[in-house]
Amino acid sequence: MTQKEHPSTSAVRRVWLKASTLAAGRMPDDALTGQASIAVLLPWIDRGMAERASALMAHRAGHPCTIYCLHDDLGMGPLPLMNAALPIIDGDWVVYAAQDAFAGRYWLRFAVEALKVHPAGRLLAFNDGKWFGRLAAFGMVQRAWLSALYGGNLFHPGYRRHFADVELSLIARQQKALAYHPHALLVEADFEKDARPVEEADRAHFLLRKESGFDGRVNNSALIREFG
Repeated sequence: MTQKEHPSTSAVRRVWLKASTLAAGRMPDDALTGQASIAVLLPWIDRGMAERASALMAHRAGHPCTIYCLHDDLGMGPLPLMNAALPIIDGDWVVYAAQDAFAGRYWLRFAVEALKVHPAGRLLAFNDGKWFGRLAAFGMVQRAWLSALYGGNLFHPGYRRHFADVELSLIARQQKALAYHPHALLVEADFEKDARPVEEADRAHFLLRKESGFDGRVNNSALIREFG
């Protein structure tokens, strides 16, 4: 790869924030300056993992963004933490990921290109090596679309760790608003993932939400049966 072809990190910033800082409403002076139109939310409890994941994401993005590394020092859980962070950041599009994310080269550039050819897309599913576009386990979502769904939250506030991405994906698929690019690679590098159970409270909340079609937003019976 020539120097010209190498993805530049000059247009990518990393900002480190704590849950306790968000809760107190005290932002570092540089936290909200120079924000890009794409905000990446990366909740973490292991600093080393977050350092590696965010550095690789920045190096390989190939497109401007601001990566917000969110330390869950209050034990909120990643989904409530991202919901808490969303109102204080800019960004027409928001990426949600995790401390164990592993980014492929040009992961964000390919995502942006996919949305250009799918203008109805409101949620982009990254290739996570598992769902292949059926579900946005890691995704990029349009903020304006979220406002109509959850009043400005990133996810429905009843979830803590699991299933919120499933609900969001099913709503997008019902609306034919889920985009995908196989080269937009963002994988959860968790070697015990398949053997680890989901939180039962989150599963119960999902099943309850599913009974109403997620507030009437999903009426396709095949979609409703797909996950449980």
